[in-house]
Amino acid sequence: MNRRLASLVVVFVLAALCGGEARALSFDLDSIAQWGKFPRFVVNTYRWGDRFFNGYDTTYVAGTGYKFNAKIITESWLDGYRFVTPNNKYILMHSDPSTSVGVYLSYLALSGGYDVNVSKLMGGVDRSRQRFRFGFNCMLFAAEIYFIKNDIGTTIKRFGDKNHPAHLNIGFDAINNYTWGIDAYYFFNHKRYSEAASFNFSRVQKKSQGAFYTGFSIYTQKLGFDFSGLPPQLRDQLPDTWPDYRYSVNTHNYALRLGYGYNWVFAPKWVLGVSESPIVGIRKGYVNSDIEKVSFSLYNRAKLSVVWNSANGRFFFGAIGKFDVAIVNDARTTYAGGVVSGEAVFGVRFNIW
Repeated sequence: MNRRLASLVVVFVLAALCGGEARALSFDLDSIAQWGKFPRFVVNTYRWGDRFFNGYDTTYVAGTGYKFNAKIITESWLDGYRFVTPNNKYILMHSDPSTSVGVYLSYLALSGGYDVNVSKLMGGVDRSRQRFRFGFNCMLFAAEIYFIKNDIGTTIKRFGDKNHPAHLNIGFDAINNYTWGIDAYYFFNHKRYSEAASFNFSRVQKKSQGAFYTGFSIYTQKLGFDFSGLPPQLRDQLPDTWPDYRYSVNTHNYALRLGYGYNWVFAPKWVLGVSESPIVGIRKGYVNSDIEKVSFSLYNRAKLSVVWNSANGRFFFGAIGKFDVAIVNDARTTYAGGVVSGEAVFGVRFNIW
């Protein structure tokens, strides 16, 4: 919950409900509270909720003092996929790194911007992914909705015997992967630890502190790899249990997310943030078969950041690394796939009102 967004909602609700003599509107909550009993009740309720969700120990955490920020983000990423098959064969494939540059404008929790794939502009392969992420982060808990799709392709780097796979460099574009999900988790030491300080730039961590967190994760995985177009000498090494030389997954996952985050204030104005979060639960759906099964699911998310804030909090810089990997094991084939990404962020905070 954030102050200005809630103020806007209060203004429009009161304007619709209260009517009366027209007066100049103000975004100041004290001014709104003076309109009458009901406006005062709404403002007091909002302030209670803000203290409950966003209250923090000022010895450890501070606000930035600004409501807007504009930032430039440079991101590089690569996708990787690994198979160990029932006949002890090993397949490793990953994409070439790709880079995008984007300009973003944020107001409290709202953010929008545009990315340009500079790898493509410099003559590289168009490796842009379809991605959407929406996040909400207060001191008490965090939540995010994400959608990632990759149907562009990758490169086979290893193929063959598990202990001595051949080194290859074969382009492989018969891939169609899609994941979407919802995560929400609660911070136990939320008064003294702020994930937003190390990964969202909306708080400042003043003293080192960490926190365990827990919550839930609901996500859908749809994976498709069609190996039928490989050369015969490679295709013949695939297991007989793969129908038509294909590997596919179509499952819904319901999991518990457990994690720990720590912010180390190693120098004035500098913070090193780390977060590790295994996600364990059940998987229901189809794994390389037309028979629906329920099995164990495992996902892991890890991230690392270094953040610098200027003395007055106006300027900031951050470098963020993320590693997401999912494991699917159907007792015949072990699949592990994920994304490694890195971001460099430079921004400026400011107020308009």
